Amino acid sequence: MNDVAVRAQNLSKRFIMQHERRTALKERFVRGKAPKGKEFWALRDASFEVPKGSMFGIIGHNGSGKSTALKVVAGIYRPTSGMVQVNGRMSALLELGAGFHPELTGRENIALNGSILGMSRKQIEEQTEEIIDFAGISGFIDSPVKTYSSGMYVRLGFAIAVKVDPEVLVIDEVIAVGDEDFQRKCFDYIADLRNRGSTVIIVSHALGIVSEACDAAMWLDHGEVQVVGPAREVVDAYLKKVNDAEAALTGLSPSQQLGLSRRGSGEILVTGIEYLDGDGRPMPFLVNGEACGVRLSYLARKEVDGVVFGLNFFNSSNINVAGATSASQGHETVQTGAGVVEFSLPAMPLSPGKYTVSTAVVTRTRFIDLVDLQVELTVRNGGTIPNGLVRLTGDWRRSEAEADPQVLAALGEPVEPETVVGFGSPVPQRPAPAPAG
Repeated sequence: MNDVAVRAQNLSKRFIMQHERRTALKERFVRGKAPKGKEFWALRDASFEVPKGSMFGIIGHNGSGKSTALKVVAGIYRPTSGMVQVNGRMSALLELGAGFHPELTGRENIALNGSILGMSRKQIEEQTEEIIDFAGISGFIDSPVKTYSSGMYVRLGFAIAVKVDPEVLVIDEVIAVGDEDFQRKCFDYIADLRNRGSTVIIVSHALGIVSEACDAAMWLDHGEVQVVGPAREVVDAYLKKVNDAEAALTGLSPSQQLGLSRRGSGEILVTGIEYLDGDGRPMPFLVNGEACGVRLSYLARKEVDGVVFGLNFFNSSNINVAGATSASQGHETVQTGAGVVEFSLPAMPLSPGKYTVSTAVVTRTRFIDLVDLQVELTVRNGGTIPNGLVRLTGDWRRSEAEADPQVLAALGEPVEPETVVGFGSPVPQRPAPAPAG
């Protein structure tokens, strides 16, 4: 247990769902005892370990048991069966305004929550101004918290939770309520806590954060563990399930028929478009980072030489973010009759979102058929979101070079670097306390 911050074994939590309650004596006498409530298992036989100094994510659909798992770990719920061990001082931010008294001021709630979290009066006095400064609500700190916005609740709650200097920090999705600036401040502080050896357990629907920032993750579905392992692998497995379910629900719809307005001489007409997965199966959407294809159906009303097929992809602002043509493989002669042409990609480079597709058939001298901005494309999250609209692929090479003396002189002496914990790198452990005396 020395190197494990949290260990859960066969953890289960059951609730009784009462659809009808009869609390008054007269009602119970007239109508009898209320029907027995239905059992609901919010968590069932969940087992996982969180190493010290790591960041552990919990993902899943709404109602999958994520928050229940956190509350059992935090000691708010007592497990129906199984056991959980926590090694270290814990702080938790689980619900909006949890632990706040609405009639007390922000300053008074800092003292109240600090006491609940085990801080002494002296520690609370020393930390109060830092908490207020971190929360960024100094203008309202002496107002009752019932007048606070949801964002102000989160700011104050997070500031109190992290300033306790916890060894284990548990955070539910509430952090997402804060604005972009505060979210960045929160994650910077979480990184600082990890540098000092703290353990972080977070529930989030922001899969990009879980995939990139967490060392490991757990996927829950209807209270049962589906996968526990490296964060990126767990996120990929969850997204595959979500995408497969959407594809099954949407159905493999027939190709979109392009019978709308078009321009060109018209010898060849694009009659339909289909999206394909890596195995060539029609899909209602494509997945970022996965192999895929686009199939164009056409009808040639006469033979045409020197033909090139093309595709262009536009985002919601009608900006052309990507395109491709068959010109790199030569100009073709298309015979009279129907046919198909396919464009294959080893990995969909577009970021998740909605796009509009334009199709084109051209020669060197004229447009034969242009259907502009009339076909929709949805790209779903595949686990690794590009830093921008399009993921760039390529190879990186590094080599040594002669340094310019003038540049070296201008830069001066290097400063002492800070310790930074990168993704996948070992995390320094919290130093053991010095022996008394």
